[in-house]
Amino acid sequence: MPQSYIDKILRARVYDVAVETPLDLAPRLSRRLGNDVYLKREDLQPVFSFKLRGAYNKIVHLAPSDRARGVIAASAGNHAQGVALAAQRLGIAALIVMPKTTPPIKVEAVRRLGAKIVLHGDSYDDAYQHALVLGADKGLTFIHPFDDPEVIAGQGTVATEILRQHADPIEAIFVPVGGGGLVAGVAAYVKYVRPEIRVVGVEPEDAPTLHRALAAGQRVTLAQVGLFADGVAVRQIGEETFRVARECVDEVVLVSTDEICAAIKDVFDDTRSVAEPAGALSVAGLKRYVKERGTRGATLIAIDSGANINFDRLRHVAERAEIGERREALLAVQIPERPGAFLQFCRTLGRRGITEFNYRFADAKDAHVFCGVELSHGDAEREELVARLRERGYPVTDLSDNETAKLHIRYMVGGHAPQALHERLFRFEFPERPGALLDFLGGLSRDWNISLFHYRNHGAAYGRVLMGIQLQADELRAFRDFLAGRGMEYAEETDNPAYRLFASGG
Repeated sequence: MPQSYIDKILRARVYDVAVETPLDLAPRLSRRLGNDVYLKREDLQPVFSFKLRGAYNKIVHLAPSDRARGVIAASAGNHAQGVALAAQRLGIAALIVMPKTTPPIKVEAVRRLGAKIVLHGDSYDDAYQHALVLGADKGLTFIHPFDDPEVIAGQGTVATEILRQHADPIEAIFVPVGGGGLVAGVAAYVKYVRPEIRVVGVEPEDAPTLHRALAAGQRVTLAQVGLFADGVAVRQIGEETFRVARECVDEVVLVSTDEICAAIKDVFDDTRSVAEPAGALSVAGLKRYVKERGTRGATLIAIDSGANINFDRLRHVAERAEIGERREALLAVQIPERPGAFLQFCRTLGRRGITEFNYRFADAKDAHVFCGVELSHGDAEREELVARLRERGYPVTDLSDNETAKLHIRYMVGGHAPQALHERLFRFEFPERPGALLDFLGGLSRDWNISLFHYRNHGAAYGRVLMGIQLQADELRAFRDFLAGRGMEYAEETDNPAYRLFASGG
């Protein structure tokens, strides 16, 4: 089956708009991992993403009558820029439907390329359905972002460049996966020309579209996808892309948001460029692959697929990168409430850097400290530090993997509230856009009393709220039913140790 794509890929028209991007050695990452790590720099394309390859190849092959009517696309940003640039070069009218959660940098980039824009829905899938309706009404040709043979062939030209640029042995090529256009094109070409090379798809843990489909043996629709890596936030793999991937992709690696943030930092350290989350996804997967397999002395290639990231999102990336690299431990430590106790505790920590030290008086006997500690040797050092503290008599709770602690508790002021009786704690997520927090609060306009509230704009596609509500036992079921009826995504955190130690009510 890969052979059927070879002619399409070799005949693809991409270089009218795209450039052949370099395959750069990442020296710092290579030394750290004990392998030769190369980055395929698709972030250096004119629209800072590989997507213009497939978009242009599809549009340039349209019949003259289809071109004359104009084109329409649905995209979270990168495909939109590719379609807009292709249409501009070919003198074709373009209409782009984008989710309201699309980063403004991508919206503005599309507008500058001359395309008309419609913002609709909170996800790619919402925009996609609306684009189909608009396209049918206006007689426009729909340019699919991934599930189209000509689009797949255009993306496959990335593989032709990689194999031409590196003729020596390659163990694996790591490819970010959203709808599957890039991984299908790359895998089809690589498995035909160099079948010994492993093709590894990489997805976020909260958007495992291809991973779930391969496990089920058929396409599945995810109930919800995380939007941090907005460029791959797709609920279902494409039909044609899945057909190719299930035959040509060797495996899929899943990575966390923290690992993606750490990978963005890795790319920056080696290139002084800033990858978007989807762009650094393959680097995160490469690192996970090396860690799990113990690979040494191999040549590994990661496709840096894009650099369209909002500047304000870098705050969130920087905060989480150290945790993703396991260079910071977050610990809740109980120390005696007496003079000199802080000094003694700090001496126990040694000369490690302290990234955070939060304390509030609770009672006359004990104090609870929220502490961030720099690490040089990852999990092994963290486990050694926790063990040392416990040997010295300090009760310790490791919060390094506690999402509520990382997102909320470390930034909150105040402390325990004994007067907040019957408090239950909930964590919510909602699509982030102007007015979203007000809409969220309006949706909770009932008689329940809010006793704790923390919201912080992370520059991400989803807003995150931690909220305490005073609920008697007989009210709890009604509250949960209310949330379910409103379709709100939430997790109850009442038993979370970070909350119990630092912020719980009565």
